[in-house]
Amino acid sequence: MTKVGLINLGCAKNLVDAEIMLGHLLQAGMMIVNEAGEADAIIVNTCSFIDPAKEESVHAVFEADEVRQRLRPDQALIVSGCMAQRFPEALRKEIPEIDAIMGLNEVPKVAEVVRQAISHRKAAGLRKVIGKADGKSQAAAGRKTPSAAPIKFVSRRATYIPDHDAPRFRLTPNHFAFVKIAEGCNHPCTFCVIPQIRGRHRSRAVESVVTEAHRLVAEGVKELNLISQDTTYYGLDLWPASARDQRPFDHTRSRSFTQSSLLPVAAVSDRRTFGVKTAGGQRPPLQLPALHASCFTPHALPTLCTLLRKLDVIPGDFWIRLLYTHPAHWSDELIETIAASKKVVRYVDMPLQHIHPTMLAAMQRETSEAWIRGLIARIRQRIPGIAIRTAFIVGFPGETEKQFNYLLEFIRDMKFERLGVFVYSQEEGSRAAALPRQLPEPVKRNRHARALALQQQLSRERNASLIGQNLRVLVDGPSARKGFAWIARSEADAPEIDGHVYLTGKKLQPGQFLDVTVTGSSEYDVVAERR
Repeated sequence: MTKVGLINLGCAKNLVDAEIMLGHLLQAGMMIVNEAGEADAIIVNTCSFIDPAKEESVHAVFEADEVRQRLRPDQALIVSGCMAQRFPEALRKEIPEIDAIMGLNEVPKVAEVVRQAISHRKAAGLRKVIGKADGKSQAAAGRKTPSAAPIKFVSRRATYIPDHDAPRFRLTPNHFAFVKIAEGCNHPCTFCVIPQIRGRHRSRAVESVVTEAHRLVAEGVKELNLISQDTTYYGLDLWPASARDQRPFDHTRSRSFTQSSLLPVAAVSDRRTFGVKTAGGQRPPLQLPALHASCFTPHALPTLCTLLRKLDVIPGDFWIRLLYTHPAHWSDELIETIAASKKVVRYVDMPLQHIHPTMLAAMQRETSEAWIRGLIARIRQRIPGIAIRTAFIVGFPGETEKQFNYLLEFIRDMKFERLGVFVYSQEEGSRAAALPRQLPEPVKRNRHARALALQQQLSRERNASLIGQNLRVLVDGPSARKGFAWIARSEADAPEIDGHVYLTGKKLQPGQFLDVTVTGSSEYDVVAERR
């Protein structure tokens, strides 16, 4: 029986690809192993989003080769994922130790790739033996022992999208899963190369996602994390051309919400009350003014709202979490759908990247400062207690100190519940890489540190304000932190990227929902006890 090991790098979207590859390998009768020395083939599923990710991927490939040479020289080495899709020829040239390079379209064909990579490795070993035996004659003739380049299984354009029946071996804990609802991206962001790697946006059918969700919930999953490159664009690519002018937003004009569409400030709940419920266990009903009918999409046309409404009626006690939303594609209908949902957590992941108008234009974010500020106000007013996670890029070409301070002031004003900061990476092939006024690395690093320091202060203050508040949490598992037996997460904490709720107590189980009271806090985490 062929044994295969896999090393996965990068984001949750890459993780789903890895899980599907493992599912296909098992379906083909192969065995998955954790020990490198036992594997007939090793797959390194790479990331290539920014320079640090590329460096990590290259290091992982070289490290896998070093381990192979020491433990199992006949082992096949396969490189997959975004780096393989983006740089197949460079990998063939620079790392000839690789046996096969497979792109994103080849995910469902991974078993055949493994078979051919193993054959390639055996042939290489045979050539090495022949080369040693015939070394003298080769040298005398002035020829080198022949060596084959890695086999390339890479399509020019990525078009693959998994369906509900794709076999999958999940690598996450049993109680949460990532559900890829779409693939690819249509946005022209100048700093990004994802559309070049992953292709145009393509959505799965609503029925496909709902069928997968039903199966996951039946398997005991308590949290469905919906992911794609742009979750809010879900379904819109499936609309017929004749209906596209009915879309509930116009991201090409970056229009702002009108002041009349916002609730009075007095009607807004304190942000600190996220997760709080009434004695009956239900969130208090929202008193919302009626919206004009044109704000909503005909239900026959698929949108993220359509999908959320169908997921919301699946029987069971579980959370639905939205990750990777784009500010340009939010609508009144989406806000209302989340507000009315019983299972969509009060949490939004919405990378904004910057707020200064000049930077937004240079990044081609298809939105504006007015739109962003109005959107945040509207989300918070119409979904009381929601936690907003965002991310910003600092050190973009041409960013002045004044523009950076403008961003800091925005962060200070908005007090985002969760926030990440990234140093701009000059990505080969991106339009921003060719822009003038690239900033020195020390300047970028300094701005990164200052933005993080501000967020740490805001996060510390916010977490301290939660002391005494009641939360509903999902237990993740045992804690390695001294004095605390368990780690959990609140609605405001996405897996792997946000903070934790540390608990004491016994007889808890991963995947268990608990009602707790916050008793302590730090910069990113809180301490709580069972109510």
